[in-house]
Amino acid sequence: MRRRALLAGMTATALAAALAAAGCSLLPSQPYLQRRDWPLVVRRPPVPRGQRDSRVLLVRTVRAGPGLETRGLQTLQQDGSLQSGFYEQWSVPPAEAVDDDLRRWLADSGRFAAVVAPGSRMTAELVLESELVSLHADLGNSTARAALALVLIDQQVTPARIRLETTVSASVQLEGTDPPAVVRAQLAAVAAVLSQTEDDLANALRP
Repeated sequence: MRRRALLAGMTATALAAALAAAGCSLLPSQPYLQRRDWPLVVRRPPVPRGQRDSRVLLVRTVRAGPGLETRGLQTLQQDGSLQSGFYEQWSVPPAEAVDDDLRRWLADSGRFAAVVAPGSRMTAELVLESELVSLHADLGNSTARAALALVLIDQQVTPARIRLETTVSASVQLEGTDPPAVVRAQLAAVAAVLSQTEDDLANALRP
């Protein structure tokens, strides 16, 4: 037993000496990078409200477009490739966050009698379906872009009538390429899309 312990000690000492002589280390050479979660929260500013509609609006769950099921921040590289960040990501999948943002934005607009989510017991005369088409930073053009596809259905008539079918998009200039700057620009792009969505719905429902 003493001989085995002695041999083990000699082996460990020899390994340490060899690593020291070669300038090597068993520790990783790269610093540890911790993932950062960014909240995708956008709220409507308290600006004067437009004409009120007496109907209830049901906002169905926002669907995620291709590639937007993951949480990583997306950047369009100058070579045309779309990359999803591993260490920089949204707190929740972006479509899930925009779903909450959209419903709150329209509720805060005061344009409808009520804005409800799926499962509500209220009878909704209007239904809004949507899909988050894109949300990324375009490094080649130094912009952040968001796009939301919309379909507004009027259920007061038989058969139901589509009152609006469009895609709303917005681009915001990047102030930098670091993650905080990319996040700020994307949040601003989402806010612009939601503001335009509110206006488009109001226009579509005018008598």
